Amino acid sequence: MEADPSGFNVDAPRWDQCTFWGRVKHFFNITDPRTVLVPERELDWAKAMVEKSRMGVVPPGTQVEQLLYAKKLYDSAFHPDTGEKMNVIGRMSFQVPGGMIITGFMLQFYRTMPAVIFWQWVNQSFNALVNYTNRNAASPTSVRQMALSYITATTTAVATAVGMNMLTKRAPPLVGRWVPFAAVAAANCVNIPMMRQQELIQGICVKDRNHNEIGHSRRAAAVGITQVVISRITMAAPGMILLPVIMERLEKLHFMKKVKVLHAPLQVLLSGCFLIFMVPVACGLFPQKCELSVSYLEPELQDTIKAKYGELVPYVYFNKGL
Repeated sequence: MEADPSGFNVDAPRWDQCTFWGRVKHFFNITDPRTVLVPERELDWAKAMVEKSRMGVVPPGTQVEQLLYAKKLYDSAFHPDTGEKMNVIGRMSFQVPGGMIITGFMLQFYRTMPAVIFWQWVNQSFNALVNYTNRNAASPTSVRQMALSYITATTTAVATAVGMNMLTKRAPPLVGRWVPFAAVAAANCVNIPMMRQQELIQGICVKDRNHNEIGHSRRAAAVGITQVVISRITMAAPGMILLPVIMERLEKLHFMKKVKVLHAPLQVLLSGCFLIFMVPVACGLFPQKCELSVSYLEPELQDTIKAKYGELVPYVYFNKGL
């Protein structure tokens, strides 16, 4: 079926973003780990196709399936605010391959202090890159802010992991296996707000329904960042809470005691099984394009909006990031 440039809206989501399942389907599509392997020239083709579709100049003979595929690649690899190509490791489509390796090894090597410190450092380095890549790009982040965020989050994660390891030495073994999740959750509560502190200080750009910029709001930034923190913790929770329970039981089996060398690869594989579902589910918890009532904004911004638009703008919209 050939595409009709006048009828196909390449920017419109394929699934209803007002529903949870619609958002989950959307993120299953764009966080597909296979897109990480797509060559650069194919990504550039996808961007060109999306831009041509926006202008209504799609090449003759182009099929809807081609436009949908181009949109999938574009949404997975290019930033929604700037249209710039994101680094591979920071893309949400890299969360499964990157996250499964790091999570698997954090859960496996939690007993010794050097291993705890090393893998928490690796995880926070990965998180910092992901947070920066998926930020709201309308609010610039300085190198100093990124460095401060990175150092603070890494320190928080390591301190939490080391402190809880010491406190749980006499606790049941399973409790010790949950320490990495506690460290990850604590670090997420620090890393994301710190990386995006400029939005909390100066406000995030809010727009009307027609994408016209109408101001900056600190309250909107707080809402968006809180939702991202919740999503990230939710993304990690099932694997890092349930996998220790599974491994605790598996390691008691006779044949598992004979193949200890396979314990780490098994945890990596099982972590991937959790993440392949939890990445889209967690990303879909909240709409990426947030809607916020004008009445919730700062009083001065409310006054500005009402003076300029009256009651024509009851809600504002902004990209909360991922």
